[in-house]
Amino acid sequence: MEGKTLKHYRVEDTLGKGGMGTVYRAFDTKLQRRVALKVLPGEFTGNAERRRRFLQEARAAGAITHPAIAQIYDVDEVENVTFMAMELVEGRTVANIVAGGELDVLGAVEIAIQVGQGMAKAHDAGIVHRDIKSENIMVTRDGHAKILDFGLAKLLEPLPGDEEGQDPSERETVAKTQAGMVLGTVAYMSPEQARAKPVDHRSDIFSLGIVLYHMAAGRLPFAGDSPIDTLHAIAYEETRPVTQIRTNLPASLQRVISRCLRKRPEDRYPDARQFVDALKKVQDEIESGISQKVPVAERIREGLYSIRDLTPRQWGWTVIGMSAAVAFFYFVLSSWEPSLLILLAVAVLLGYRRVRNRSRRLVNRFTAKVKKMPEVRIIIRRDREITVIVDRAVAKTYVRINSVMDKINERRFFGQPFTVTVRDDASLDEMRSLLRGPGVVHAREDALDGEE
Repeated sequence: MEGKTLKHYRVEDTLGKGGMGTVYRAFDTKLQRRVALKVLPGEFTGNAERRRRFLQEARAAGAITHPAIAQIYDVDEVENVTFMAMELVEGRTVANIVAGGELDVLGAVEIAIQVGQGMAKAHDAGIVHRDIKSENIMVTRDGHAKILDFGLAKLLEPLPGDEEGQDPSERETVAKTQAGMVLGTVAYMSPEQARAKPVDHRSDIFSLGIVLYHMAAGRLPFAGDSPIDTLHAIAYEETRPVTQIRTNLPASLQRVISRCLRKRPEDRYPDARQFVDALKKVQDEIESGISQKVPVAERIREGLYSIRDLTPRQWGWTVIGMSAAVAFFYFVLSSWEPSLLILLAVAVLLGYRRVRNRSRRLVNRFTAKVKKMPEVRIIIRRDREITVIVDRAVAKTYVRINSVMDKINERRFFGQPFTVTVRDDASLDEMRSLLRGPGVVHAREDALDGEE
């Protein structure tokens, strides 16, 4: 294609190749400007109906103008070649920035806010991207995020009449193509995409949640050994909280990610604007260093949502406890004996005390197991976040400590799970400061020895 002309676009050189086509730098001879020209593969455009749907949506996406969306200038066909002329964005993709370890939490939140604002604009126009991923978000040299490839993912949609009965293996075939689509696209799908169900704007919110997780944790939340394993994880498995993977991330950021990644679309943010509003509060919290209180309504909603995530064992104990309580109340209230009422009051007080102290008992159980490891120096608890400072954090240390935490979380009934961070980089001054502060549940006698 280099040196050739499509309409009034003169192709200069190749910028990149992928499963959705090849991107060229081209010169628009009519408007005298450089553009990015994406030539689509024949595997996608060979079907007339699919090509028609794509052209219709791509032209609609071209009507959207927003600083966070790469502008689509033109989409057309010349000599059986389907192409899209777009704004030429100079910069690096989020995937490249994350791979280079160059993104801090504030930068990640700012990128997600900008992308969310662009998505809100597109969703208002009835356009769903369907392929939000770290490779499709470019950050310019002056720090502005740009969403690429609006309209392209329409090519991945099943044709009318094909939606029913399409299993994940068929979905994988559509997604990969003979040209070899990057597996990353599968890793960013929403559960409804993974199960070949109809999608709406909430699918983009799920995918953006994956991008935010990727930026915050440095790795993807769903990554199986094969596309089918990844699709199964997206549809049915829960992610590990980012606060367990990367130190010092605010719990409020995990709450935003968690809501984006809920399996049912109706449990996610209803629109991109509410997602942006939630992230702006996280941004303010990080910049000010002051944690904001979670509204009562949101805590109740989170609590009700956590009930659905109980394991069969937790459900069993909950049902047994509630049945016993109902039977006891029925027995007492049906007789109205004063002695039984006193017994009921005592039982309620003891039960309340036990439930109230359950978190403390779980932390004590965790501490009792972990402090036996010879490399553990200090254990600190701040609400539901536990930090373990060790001499040297080798792989087996992470595995053992996280295994203990996983077992502790299995014993919780309601509320958010505990998170644990393992550190071996604390300086002597930092450890002294931590030991003088609140929340210390264990300190080895020689915790401050051996440091320069």
